[in-house]
Amino acid sequence: MASMRDIKRRRSSIQGTQQITKAMKLVSTVKLQRARANAEKSHSFFDRMYTTMCSILSRVGETDQKYLKGNDSPRKAVVVITSNRGLAGGYNSNVVRLITQNPDFSKDDLDLYTIGNKGYEAFHRHGYNVVRNLPDIIEAPTYEDASGLAKILLESFLNGEIGEIYVAYTFFKNTVSHVPTLTKLLPLEMAPDDGASHEDEKGKAEAVMNFEPGDEEVLDLLIPKYIGGQLHGALIEAIASENGARMQAMDNATNNAEDMITDLTLKYNRARQGSITQELTEIIAGSEALNA
Repeated sequence: MASMRDIKRRRSSIQGTQQITKAMKLVSTVKLQRARANAEKSHSFFDRMYTTMCSILSRVGETDQKYLKGNDSPRKAVVVITSNRGLAGGYNSNVVRLITQNPDFSKDDLDLYTIGNKGYEAFHRHGYNVVRNLPDIIEAPTYEDASGLAKILLESFLNGEIGEIYVAYTFFKNTVSHVPTLTKLLPLEMAPDDGASHEDEKGKAEAVMNFEPGDEEVLDLLIPKYIGGQLHGALIEAIASENGARMQAMDNATNNAEDMITDLTLKYNRARQGSITQELTEIIAGSEALNA
């Protein structure tokens, strides 16, 4: 059985850790409030951007537009959005598994663009080809950052260096639910009847289809903005999910620490009571020996 000193030392150590997890939970809660507001406000914009593009593509028909016809390159580029810090439960590992456990992905055919040090460390450890690591973007993402990355990816696509572009991130459903998501960005593939939005189905709105000067020129302008917008939306979702996951993880850690402290306090009291009982027994035994 552990001594009273060992139990007391361990309890003090856990109490110190509990103070840290409480502070981290508080910080994550404050950050989550702002990130959640940004994610919820952006949902409608990015949903509308997606449905509008789907509607346009479904009505354009056959075209030789450079972003739609694709190329023969077998390589796939994947933008992987994780965090720079850990202590967020399974947040980072769930995104990494989208790539490592995907049967459609071969390690030799992937070019990874990691946003966040945790993703970079995991893929580097597994031997994947990480073309770029951009840890600063996730700290305070802007549309300019996403647009710059989209430009790099599109240049590689047009040069035939990559044949497909994906983004792997965590979708913020609500405070306690975060969904690892893998989305294909290019080449855009749309079935003829998939382009109608919910408003289209109700007859309330349709995307304007009168292109000037032509559909290819319009798509040349829209698709880079669409890719940049989707990357920016993924970054916003990822930040909200990261803070939500860290808040949950730190809350669980705090509760676990409280349970351990309670258990150690009980053991300490039992050990203390046993020590007192032993001392009393020894005193009584010594007194009886003197009186014998």
